[in-house]
Amino acid sequence: MSTDPSSRLRHLPSTDLLLESTVVKELIEKYPRAIVVGSIRKVLDGVRRELLAGGGPDPDRISSPETYVESIAGEVARYMRPSLRRVVNATGIVIHTNLGRAPIAPEAFDHARMIAERYSNLEYDLEDGKRGSRHDHVSRLLCHLTGAEMALAVNNCAAALLTTLHAVARGREVIVSRGELIEIGGSFRLPEIMEASGAKLVEVGTTNRTHLDDYRRALKPETGAILKVHLSNFRQEGFTAKVDTGELAEVAREAGIPLLYDLGSGAFLPVGEGGEPPVASELRAGPDVIMMSGDKLLGSVQAGLIVGRRETVEKIRSCPVLRAVRPGKVTIALLEATLLRYLDEPRAREQIPVLRLISRPFRDIREDADALRDQLLARDGLQVDIEITEGESEAGGGAIGQPPMATILLGLVFDGIRPEDIARRLRMQDPPVIVRVRNDKVWIDPRTIFADELGLVADAIAEAAQAARS
Repeated sequence: MSTDPSSRLRHLPSTDLLLESTVVKELIEKYPRAIVVGSIRKVLDGVRRELLAGGGPDPDRISSPETYVESIAGEVARYMRPSLRRVVNATGIVIHTNLGRAPIAPEAFDHARMIAERYSNLEYDLEDGKRGSRHDHVSRLLCHLTGAEMALAVNNCAAALLTTLHAVARGREVIVSRGELIEIGGSFRLPEIMEASGAKLVEVGTTNRTHLDDYRRALKPETGAILKVHLSNFRQEGFTAKVDTGELAEVAREAGIPLLYDLGSGAFLPVGEGGEPPVASELRAGPDVIMMSGDKLLGSVQAGLIVGRRETVEKIRSCPVLRAVRPGKVTIALLEATLLRYLDEPRAREQIPVLRLISRPFRDIREDADALRDQLLARDGLQVDIEITEGESEAGGGAIGQPPMATILLGLVFDGIRPEDIARRLRMQDPPVIVRVRNDKVWIDPRTIFADELGLVADAIAEAAQAARS
């Protein structure tokens, strides 16, 4: 057979010929024919590119369907596998935005599964036999847990802020400290969400220092609200000044306007020493409305929670934007099931993964680190140097007020293999394992590895190292 690339292209099997292969016929029995045909074409296109570049299959194998069936089966499997997958979080960041934020309590899914699989009273009042409100299912619990007069849930915290501003201050001015004009993940910028809501931003103070008089001087007849914003993902230190929530609430009351507080993470229980203050204590300081996330320190599903004074929350509830951002039945079911656990603090700390991971005893993490090291050293042929050292885990999720937590780290060095290569191959495992790379080492923090995942991590590391050497 000629070795000329263009000549070799003529010997590639046709799609129809490959469809007659026994393996491909079996694939068509299991998967949609269109997916199998598309996978064949994708494999053949890749081989054509290889041939034109001077590579590709050996000349004596190029025309055989058996040369391609494994690649076709692999392509079909990749296409049919869900894109959203479970991963093992070995980074030590508990509320990892890129990894889905808060893991949800398994017990909450028992309730949510029943609601999802059957009909429910989502918007039906069982007592009166009339139409009800989906917001009532979580409002009672949010009010009980925070001391709010009224509460709502929407589909995320940005939606809570957008809807609140639109309802309370559309077409009017909203005063915000320059030091709180934040940008968080995904290029979400506070000034842009304010513009979208129809409110007019009025900046006061400077980047590092804002005083009470700055707010007072900015008050006008056009002022619709004062907005206080949790710094979320950065910290100001040094020559700084900010206004206490209680003082700001007093200024707002004197002016007859609401104080709105975007609290970000929103803890419902104290979490560690010096951590984020609970929502109930922040609400007692005087803001009319607090907005926060449901999938951060609360440890539930993605949601935006709005709690506060009845008069202000009623305005938000009647806002037409609310319908566009209202949560679905599964979100409400998961949120309600999580909130029910907060009625019993010991139960919440035991069953809600975020609370349990943040408060994991140091000795337990040390035991897991030792167990993982022992499992790695027991793998035949795995050439790895393991350093065990003390370090810090992070709460993550923008909970900047939550202090770092002492942990135990495993630093791995593989002879002749770059740590970036190991990290990449770990991401290709099933399930993928996500680690950190720093100072030419692969770092693993057992804090965020669940007990039944330690063996998976050890297996994944051994397989990744073997693949890198082959």
